[in-house]
Amino acid sequence: MELQVIALDTDKNAFTRRLSGERAAQHYAAIVESSTDAILSKDLNGIITSWNRGAQLLFGYTAEEAVGQPVTLLIPVDRHDEEPFILGRIRRGESVDHYETIRQTKDGRLLDISLTVSPIKNENGDIIGASKIARDISESKRAQERLKLLLREMDHRVKNLFSLAISVLSLSGRSAKTANAVVETASARLTALARAHALTLSHSHADVVEGARPTTLHSLIRAITAPHHEQETSGRFSITGSDMTVSAGVISSLALLLHEFVTNATKYGALAASSGYIEIDCADQAGTMDVTWSEHGGPPVIPPLDKKGFGDVLIRSTVESLKGTIDREWNREGLIIRLSVPRENLTT
Repeated sequence: MELQVIALDTDKNAFTRRLSGERAAQHYAAIVESSTDAILSKDLNGIITSWNRGAQLLFGYTAEEAVGQPVTLLIPVDRHDEEPFILGRIRRGESVDHYETIRQTKDGRLLDISLTVSPIKNENGDIIGASKIARDISESKRAQERLKLLLREMDHRVKNLFSLAISVLSLSGRSAKTANAVVETASARLTALARAHALTLSHSHADVVEGARPTTLHSLIRAITAPHHEQETSGRFSITGSDMTVSAGVISSLALLLHEFVTNATKYGALAASSGYIEIDCADQAGTMDVTWSEHGGPPVIPPLDKKGFGDVLIRSTVESLKGTIDREWNREGLIIRLSVPRENLTT
């Protein structure tokens, strides 16, 4: 009788252990099935043996479509050599942790994937296959690329602005008679650059990818002339005609060019008198953008004798860099400037 009791107790313990094992298996199966990561298994020949819902959501294949198929179903043709490498490591009992690669969905889309692959062993400790966890890192990759583009854009723009600042200081010093004059003229020109570049600040992911945001010609003119707008004489500037997009690459050049026009008008032209005003007309001609700057109501105009100052050098070099032309009429009633630039040189 005692032997029978011992036998019953032994059977009961075995049953309890078996029940506990089944519950654990069910628990782990539920975790795998509910995971948002793609979790699948394959044998040592690379044939898919299990497939969770996360794998279906990620790759587009149902379990019925995927199980029994070679795992190369998910691997782009140019990456098929990765599978023997992974299986080789699995056969040696090694895991593959966070391996970044590319995999292909049912509809042909390519995804950036992080793979973790581990050996599967049977009750005897023999390796019989591998489990794979695949995580879509496409958005993370895109974010990294956007960051890299942004950093390159910042580096490029900062270097360009430093070069411009050095040029402004150097050439301003040649024409200025005092240190205060150098500070005053250089500060004004650098401030004009800052206002212009504020127009190109990126406001979205798309802008970051493409680089600095473009602005328009009218917006740039308003930004440069803004400090000279007086409340009691708000009509000192009139901007009319066609508008167009101006790329970030030419913002600095156009800003300095317009700043020189405004500075000269303040010193010698229409803005030197309280009644003076300036009309700026933009005409979109066949292949060119023509800007006419007309000053009115200022003191009598006297053509300058010296055309070798920084302002004139900057104007001529800027127009040449844009492959444009510039003409000035020193009418006694007011200066007229005609600037013509090929459209493609303002938009690229």
